[in-house]
Amino acid sequence: MFGYINMTRRFYALMAARKQGVIINIIGAAGETVQSNYITGSAGNASLMAFTRAMGGTAPRNGLRVVGINPGPVETDRMTTRLRREAQAQFGDAERWRELTKGMSFGRAATPQEIAWMAAFLASDKSAYTTGTIVTVDGGGTSRRSAL
Repeated sequence: MFGYINMTRRFYALMAARKQGVIINIIGAAGETVQSNYITGSAGNASLMAFTRAMGGTAPRNGLRVVGINPGPVETDRMTTRLRREAQAQFGDAERWRELTKGMSFGRAATPQEIAWMAAFLASDKSAYTTGTIVTVDGGGTSRRSAL
């Protein structure tokens, strides 16, 4: 958590001197629906969400914007390694790992590109009035959990 905070402070100061820039914190959807089996991660994400909102709320006076993205499950090397282990344990075949994503939104995890596209949009002039907010890109997963 302090890595985000210290890096944001450093870049914020540099950008404020130019009166131009956008900071995008990639956080995590676990901060929106805290889970008892992921307390530390959920608490860290919730803290970074509050930090991003607070910084973003005052950033316009320095000509800046601060926003965040909360990805849900994303098909990264970390995720596929974990799912391969689980598939090996459940099915005896690590290559069946995609079967474990069937219960996710759209039957799959997000691609890294889908998260990158949101970051590109938030950094662009097309989102020039957006600051102090968090965009959740999780296929509606957070909304389904909170509705249960």
